[in-house]
Amino acid sequence: MSRVSEGSAEPGPGRAGLATARRIVVKVGSSSLTSVSGGISDTALVGLADVLAERRLAGTEVILVSSGAIAAGLAPLGLARRPANLSTQQAAASVGQGLLMARYSRAFAVHGITVSQILLTADDLVRRSHYANAHRAMERLLNFGVVPIVNENDTVASHEIRFGDNDRLAALVAHLVKAEALVLLSDVDSLYDGPPSAGASRLPLITSAADLEGVTIGRAGASGVGTGGMQTKVEAAMIASSSGIPALVTSTANASAALRGDDVGTWFTATGKRQPIRLLWLAHLARVLGTLVLDDGAVQAVGERRRSLLPAGVLGISGAFEAGDPVQLVSRDGVVVARGLVNYGSTELPPMLGRSTHDLAAELGAGYERSVVHVNDLVVLRPGPAPEGHHGDR
Repeated sequence: MSRVSEGSAEPGPGRAGLATARRIVVKVGSSSLTSVSGGISDTALVGLADVLAERRLAGTEVILVSSGAIAAGLAPLGLARRPANLSTQQAAASVGQGLLMARYSRAFAVHGITVSQILLTADDLVRRSHYANAHRAMERLLNFGVVPIVNENDTVASHEIRFGDNDRLAALVAHLVKAEALVLLSDVDSLYDGPPSAGASRLPLITSAADLEGVTIGRAGASGVGTGGMQTKVEAAMIASSSGIPALVTSTANASAALRGDDVGTWFTATGKRQPIRLLWLAHLARVLGTLVLDDGAVQAVGERRRSLLPAGVLGISGAFEAGDPVQLVSRDGVVVARGLVNYGSTELPPMLGRSTHDLAAELGAGYERSVVHVNDLVVLRPGPAPEGHHGDR
């Protein structure tokens, strides 16, 4: 195991760069904002706002991804804990989002800072036109000196288009705004190599997935108001680092020290390069609706040569999906090779399997002379050499 110990040197730009970063995304979870009675704690919220306002006034552009809308809506609706069913969650979010924003507005206004509300669903970051609009809006707000406060649009998001938690949303927002770092705050001060209560050791630095081998990572806590846990924070940090954005996981109590670049929390070094955001979504977040089984030639073409998937290379399909839905591409023996956005529905594909696009176009029309999954809508999950000049950013 490649475990990084306390005091190890950080390769590349390290956490000290947080002190001078020009643009950062900070995410705070519900558990960090919740009072003992279950509502939003004004003390916790104001304390965080004070830290971020100080940094904003020092010249850093700050984007806050904040959970808490559902938690804020529980008491007004007479709910004792976070509801399990989606419609009640949506109702709580609808009531709570305005209350949460009102408190943030007051807390930042003390420092002369204006905040804005941005509610997103996965569609807003995956669909090209929505992505462009979100990017323009965010850039304009930052130009005005505003602190955008982002949350998932829980009131309208269905299970199919949800991020699942704001940790993953924050990773994609960091990508959206080209942030220099992502800071994930919760009620846990760092990632440990086991349960902290059992005397586990803090992991100050993660340089690759190998550093996480054998680490016991906790899931959602018992507060009853959040959806994440250390597991989702690690996943979000890895999503960010894989696209070239370093991430820090620490507690809200350590927020000030973290932004000074102090040695707190767990720092995830950037391990990859920037890539289209829809490919990040496909690789880490997409809800796969179907499976396409590839022959050996197609596995090689897609997995090693990074080519589009053509009908001739598909042996079979399963699942119910429509054009534009996420599907996984697997080999004959079931190994997942890639994920992609399919160009045909599950009812259209069966008669096309194993046939060339030329034959399909001659029989069915020019509209069928296209790939099943285009290379620009495909993310390879199996290692292989990447071609030069592949993909533009979105």
